[in-house]
Parts: sequence; structure tokens; C-alpha cells
Amino acid sequence: MGSAELSQEERDLGVQPIGQVLEEFGLKAHDLVAASTEQLTHKMVSRAVKGRRLTKNTREKVIRALNAAAGQNFDAARLFTY
Repeated sequence: MGSAELSQEERDLGVQPIGQVLEEFGLKAHDLVAASTEQLTHKMVSRAVKGRRLTKNTREKVIRALNAAAGQNFDAARLFTY
């Protein structure tokens, strides 16, 4: 295993707070994809909720889409535990 590869435990970080936020606002992955002006996929949103470690760029795309869909101004600290 190379130094750039992460173990399964380091990649899977458990359900993230973004899942609760989506539930509170009654949003689904499709709502974020539709609200995004960037190339955001359902798979990216699903991985964010499930706790797969995302790249900074992908994490920021998800945050911007959530902010657009919910009409709020969330930041990474509120949505992710890593």
C-alpha cells in the first residue's frame, strides 16, 4: 500500500452531520445536484453523507449546492467531522 492510499478506516468516517441537515430541510441528493451550477453528481452527495473522505474541491461543491438548495450559509465545520 502506497503512502497516498488510505486504509478503509481512514476513508470511511461514518455518517456525517450533512445527512441530518439534508433531513431537516427535506432535501435529497437530487435537490443538491439540481441546485448546483457545477458538475456535482448524486454519487458525490451520497459519499458525503455516508462519510467517505472527499477531496476539498468536492466537499466545497457539495457545500455550495446545499447552500443554494437550502437558502442557508453552511460551512464545512457544520457539515463534516473531518
